[in-house]
Amino acid sequence: METRPTFAIIDREAIKSNYLQLRKKVAKHVKILAIVKANAYGHGAVEIAATLKDAGCNFFGVAICEEGIELRKAGIKSPIIVLGGIYSNQIKDIIKYNLTPVIFDIKTARLIDSVRKKLNIHVKIDTGMGRLGLLPSQVGPFFNELRNLKNLKVEGVLSHFAEADEEDKGFSEKQLGIFFDAIALIHKLGFEPQFIHFANSSAIVYYMPSHFNLVRPGIMLYGAYPARQLIGKIRLKPAMQLVTKIVQLKKVPKGFSVSYGRKFVAKKESAIAAIPIGYADGFPRHLSNKGEALIRGQRARVAGVVCMDMTMLDVTHIRGVTEGDEVVLIGRQGHDEITVNEVAEKAGTISYEILCGISSRVPRVYV
Repeated sequence: METRPTFAIIDREAIKSNYLQLRKKVAKHVKILAIVKANAYGHGAVEIAATLKDAGCNFFGVAICEEGIELRKAGIKSPIIVLGGIYSNQIKDIIKYNLTPVIFDIKTARLIDSVRKKLNIHVKIDTGMGRLGLLPSQVGPFFNELRNLKNLKVEGVLSHFAEADEEDKGFSEKQLGIFFDAIALIHKLGFEPQFIHFANSSAIVYYMPSHFNLVRPGIMLYGAYPARQLIGKIRLKPAMQLVTKIVQLKKVPKGFSVSYGRKFVAKKESAIAAIPIGYADGFPRHLSNKGEALIRGQRARVAGVVCMDMTMLDVTHIRGVTEGDEVVLIGRQGHDEITVNEVAEKAGTISYEILCGISSRVPRVYV
């Protein structure tokens, strides 16, 4: 029996190339913590971690404990940092699987210490992101108490930019200044963290003072740009191609309506192609009547509302179109390309959400 012809094709060489391009942007002493959270931004965490390891990467970052465990069970032995913090019922797993937690409250630190196992931790400072981390006023009291916890070693200290992709670096400079003050205080209190890290993808390219000795690339590893102004600043290769095939092609008369709500009405006799992908696969409903796909090297617009499992395309203008033709929703076909950034703009969101939203029912094929 044939399988549904909808796939996300992942180019391992593109991942390696992007990693090496980012490697060129930082000094030799700076290590790279590759962010593979959210299933490696939809690309497959286990496969991408293995690919990056082959390229020379030896640090990985995940958001939650479960993601780190998945990598360990798959045989990834490199250091793994759990960036989103941990919960009290995960402490045994953190120790069992040798994961490095990010800590930002003394209660969690005490709980970990009470297990009486030596463990490396990273401590997060909130310099203006307003998400996780110690406020600047909490840094002194936290590290003073931490000195009494003998089973914890502060291996790293980190923070996160709120707008590193903006050309105006005013707020980023303010954040960096707060971070420098926090690091100075931490040193004064007798701590010597091995790793200081702040820079995400944008800051790696855009803001060298934030590199310190560890950087955390995410979206750029996968060939997407965090912001338009970064295009041309670094050469990236898109790693994911989202493809399917036409499963039915029909000619409809003028005035014929397509999909829910009859939002598309044919202005003339038209050819409508049905493709087996919808919003349950991660092709956003916001692309209704405005998204595009490539067929025979030409663009075809979405006709009507994107359904849960199917989408229709107006292919009237494409000569020779037939059932079984390849359809590219993200990627290159012929001389044209639809980038994930373009898809995101039309859907009114960001490339991160599009990539992470490609659901698990779309098989990943690695080439």
